[in-house]
Amino acid sequence: MRSVLRGKIHRATVTHADPDYVGSIIIDQALLDDADIWPGEKVLISDVNNGARFETYTVSGERGSGVICVNGAAAHLVRLGDKVIIMAFELTDRPIEPRIVLVDDNNCRTRVLRAPGPG
Repeated sequence: MRSVLRGKIHRATVTHADPDYVGSIIIDQALLDDADIWPGEKVLISDVNNGARFETYTVSGERGSGVICVNGAAAHLVRLGDKVIIMAFELTDRPIEPRIVLVDDNNCRTRVLRAPGPG
């Protein structure tokens, strides 16, 4: 079994950060759907601006809102306006094609890529 990329939201803009919220990242439900990421799923976040990497779980945000809100302790690792990459992985014994969601500066989907799996 291997842990392989299943879904990614590429270069989303952090719209909110709340260190007093009880953990997680709130993501526009439309983006979760596009990337095939479930609410409650563990994700790896990489901040393009400062290099910080952290794991948390997702919470569904209002569809079409463009919200990307980093909460809890992780809120200290980002700044408003930072670009982040949000990645979900799957444990599998077969190649899969990840869904890579490209977004604009307002976190609106511009394109969904299907990257070929190995082989």
